[in-house]
Amino acid sequence: MVLGQVFPKNTIVMDFSSTEKDELFEELVETIHSNYPGFDKNEALNVLNERESKMTTGIMHSVGIPHALIPSIKDSIGAIGISHDGIDYDSLDKAPVHVVFMIIGPDNDPNHHIQILKQLASVLQIPDFVKNLLSLKSTSEIYNFICTSEESLIE
Repeated sequence: MVLGQVFPKNTIVMDFSSTEKDELFEELVETIHSNYPGFDKNEALNVLNERESKMTTGIMHSVGIPHALIPSIKDSIGAIGISHDGIDYDSLDKAPVHVVFMIIGPDNDPNHHIQILKQLASVLQIPDFVKNLLSLKSTSEIYNFICTSEESLIE
């Protein structure tokens, strides 16, 4: 189970307070850092913003997947942000983003980072995954839903 390890319950933010993408990045990096403080927040934000400036990570309807590889982190860790109102994310389809999966990983293990992104992409292809995710009411429900959805791909 890859996604359950990368997105633990304590890094899931229900109804994030940010209204703009750069604020959201700060909020999610802070969430990750408060639970796993062994990395440089500024480095993570700089790499995330640099990556975003090359091409938006708002690549599918309602979903953003900002990600970065940095030297100051030992293991891949992520955060999930949920917004029922949605935010302007400069997505490819120009639609607001409601779910953000942020992933920060070590720069010495790009293959694992790619594996995480592939697994997330597979889960996102499950019919009504995002719609069902947005209907959940707690971080525990979201965590369990992600784990169950990932497990369903193996069966």
